[in-house]
Amino acid sequence: MDWITGLQKAIDYIEENLMDDLDYEKIAAKACVSSFHFQRIFSIMCNYSLGEYIRNRRLTLAAAELNQTSMKVIDVALKYGYESPDSFAKAFTRFHGITPSAAREQGANLRSFSRLSIKISLEGGNIMDYRIEKKREFKVIGKSEIFDTSDEFNRVDIPEFWSRCHKDGTVKTLYELSRNTQNSGMVFGVCCEDSSANAHQFPYLIATTYESGDIPKGYTVKEIPEYTWVVFRCVGAMPKAVQGLWRQIYTEFFPTSEYRPAHGIDLEAYYEGNMDDINYVSEIWIPVEKK
Repeated sequence: MDWITGLQKAIDYIEENLMDDLDYEKIAAKACVSSFHFQRIFSIMCNYSLGEYIRNRRLTLAAAELNQTSMKVIDVALKYGYESPDSFAKAFTRFHGITPSAAREQGANLRSFSRLSIKISLEGGNIMDYRIEKKREFKVIGKSEIFDTSDEFNRVDIPEFWSRCHKDGTVKTLYELSRNTQNSGMVFGVCCEDSSANAHQFPYLIATTYESGDIPKGYTVKEIPEYTWVVFRCVGAMPKAVQGLWRQIYTEFFPTSEYRPAHGIDLEAYYEGNMDDINYVSEIWIPVEKK
């Protein structure tokens, strides 16, 4: 099954079960991928998280019920998965800008978050520079944090982690540690699938190649397995350029390629230089297998 077909099946499942306790593993299974991978790529392609989509769709339907029926607020709250009227009221007000009670009034201004629908359109015609490369296993060393896929991890949380690591000197230290390694002058953003973590969390490392030597306090060493990688060249200021390339990869490259993602881990490779420069060069590494 291709990714676009799988995504539509998952969206259909969500919409058919919005009033139920949605299991992210079951949603991802409709697309034949892991929960981690589905949530990450959903966020890349849609520019909001899976959790945001579900929450906003529920609040859209809840507002319609309040405005058009006589259902009690507590009953609407429970119907759409909220454990108390207070938690429902806070979420409702944050989304619609008015309280649930005010939503009952005739002419109330309500917001609508429409259902996602995958449409086939004429896309492509863009040049994508990539290479296929087989690499043996290697190790990386760096700092790690756990991120929640229900938050704005792609747009906000990971860029903030990078900003902190630039400010505290971590990135500079990593470039220095990379000297005389097979990936000299390169720092990675390492996104990992972790079977020991819950379905909504994943570890992310800012790291560089590790071959030997002392491990600085607060740093973690992780082994990257042997893979065949598709490596995409990215040119532009961070993080906008790399975020745009991720979307292009999944909407243009994989649907027409003989390869599919092997999942488990992916890397963003950053060379030394000014990441705010419009000519800054970086790479995205994705493990792949033949379809």
